[in-house]
Amino acid sequence: MSVEPRQLIGVRGMRSRDVPAVLEIEQVSYGYPWSERIFRDCLRVGYHAWVATDLDEQVIGYALLSVAVGEAHVLNLCVAPDARGHGVADRLLEALIGQAQAERAERVLLEVRPSNKSARRLYKRCGFERIATRPGYYPAPDGREDALLLALDLI
Repeated sequence: MSVEPRQLIGVRGMRSRDVPAVLEIEQVSYGYPWSERIFRDCLRVGYHAWVATDLDEQVIGYALLSVAVGEAHVLNLCVAPDARGHGVADRLLEALIGQAQAERAERVLLEVRPSNKSARRLYKRCGFERIATRPGYYPAPDGREDALLLALDLI
């Protein structure tokens, strides 16, 4: 009997000791990664932070969410390159949406690069819709890249 990859991971709250593994994934995944200080500040101020782990409790993905005044904002969601394509991002996004619902947020917002096709497919599959474009939002090798602002209504 085979086991689906989604069953092979757990999602739990991020701990301070997870930051080095999170930072490693961040640095191999992004040309303009967040710093260790940003992750530690997110934990310090109480943003909702989650990690996905494999059967050996190794961090294979992470996600961060802020909630204020009826809106939740996905700050970051990333999966280790060798763990992509197995439902890890889906599980992390489910955790964020569940947290937003528990906090009684009316909608979830996020920004995504137009060039990030796999993330855009994930968000579309989960019901997010494009509501705006933020010109020049992201740094890029040739200057700046726009961000697509997506929203998921929860009520």
